[in-house]
Amino acid sequence: MADPRGFLKDGRQVAERRPVEERVQDWNEVYPGSAGRALLPIITQQAGRCMDCGIPFCHQGCPLGNIIPEWNDLVWRDDWEGAIERLHATNNFPEFTGRLCPAPCETACVLGINQDPVTIKNVEVTIIDKAWDAGYVRPQPPEWLSGRTVAVIGSGPAGLAAAQQLTRAGHTVAVYERADKIGGLLRYGIPEFKMEKKHLDKRLEQMRREGTVFRAGVEVGETLTGDQLRDRYDAVVLAMGSTEARDLPVTGRELGGIHQAMEFLPQANRVALGESVEGQITATGKHVVIIGGGDTGADCLGTSTRQGAASITQLEIMGEPPAARPASQPWPTYPMIFRVSSAHEEAGERVYAVSTKEFLGDEDGNVRALRLVDVVFEGGKLTEIEGTEREIPAELVLFAMGFVGPEKPGLVEQLGVDLDERGNVARDASFQTSVPGVFVAGDAGRGQSLIVWAIAEGRAAAAAVDRFLTGETTLPAPIQPTDRPLVV
Repeated sequence: MADPRGFLKDGRQVAERRPVEERVQDWNEVYPGSAGRALLPIITQQAGRCMDCGIPFCHQGCPLGNIIPEWNDLVWRDDWEGAIERLHATNNFPEFTGRLCPAPCETACVLGINQDPVTIKNVEVTIIDKAWDAGYVRPQPPEWLSGRTVAVIGSGPAGLAAAQQLTRAGHTVAVYERADKIGGLLRYGIPEFKMEKKHLDKRLEQMRREGTVFRAGVEVGETLTGDQLRDRYDAVVLAMGSTEARDLPVTGRELGGIHQAMEFLPQANRVALGESVEGQITATGKHVVIIGGGDTGADCLGTSTRQGAASITQLEIMGEPPAARPASQPWPTYPMIFRVSSAHEEAGERVYAVSTKEFLGDEDGNVRALRLVDVVFEGGKLTEIEGTEREIPAELVLFAMGFVGPEKPGLVEQLGVDLDERGNVARDASFQTSVPGVFVAGDAGRGQSLIVWAIAEGRAAAAAVDRFLTGETTLPAPIQPTDRPLVV
């Protein structure tokens, strides 16, 4: 194990963010240099807090099955090349997860039963950042080619993970992306202040050198039909994500200035990267209301702050969660507690237990205010509290209420794949859809979920595709489609 007394003598320390007044003036990551470099002076000490438990529940907390005690021990011993080898054994893209994952591994840490858990996420991102700097991340092209071809539809984390695994297994893989650049939500959905796109670009260059082919700007289902796709490739992996956004059909929904988060965020990301966007939706000088309290809502909050919003209010229909783990959500589950992201530190007001009754417009047909009412969750349903209706100013309203499944018109309908009861693409125990040779991974089959689940499903689907094409596989399959996280 690492330091045998580390967890007894050293407390938990996490990477410190840049001062708020500094970071809101730019689009760079909120950590100085990067998340991995911010904690570097004490990261060996923090890795030494790992107890190398007899039953390390952090493995179960992480869908990828990251071998966390092993790379903590290697970091403590200053063996960074060994650490990245163990980390890459289960995770294709630790530079993504180390920045974007909410770290269910940490809430499952055995040390977390009665102390602060190990800073697993910070150790992870430090390993990969040092590995890039030291040249330990190298292309791994296959030794031979199988002669089989695979199309991966979608270039988010699930699609990229499946593509890299299948390329390394010797198959000829083409990744299709309808946006003009590869990366899916990693490219245009995640703000630069959470993950600078240079990290994505470095990984894509590695994949190109391994042999993966990327085809951006292709709307599969239009430019390339489902039948053409099946005729051209031996197998197809659907990894287009869950992109049908949940709407809020209340009075006044048709007013101008009301948008889905994924209309707003990609435009802001393009501008932050130096591109021009005609007719950009901006928060500059406006009273902004964000409906939805999750990560996407926080992304809208941080983006609106940097654009210079006059005020920002984030609404959540459920009540404010407790500050500490509730008894109903014991270790090692992922507790629903009050969390403060970097965006919440910067600006805005969070309002809980409210429901939007109506959007109110001005004489030009644009939204000017929201009518709200307080609600309480009782008897399994939400009930309005009489006498609590009020208005708040709103010149830009952003929906960040999640997604309800993949888009059905186009490719999904053309392939004729079955859907499950939630509207996602149905699959069997090998990630195969009702159409032979067509597989699904990530949010398109699972529903909206975490980046670690997307990568885990991409890896597992790749193993299933490899077995389908060759009759056997040596690729790891960390999960089954029916697996559920050890979280609530």
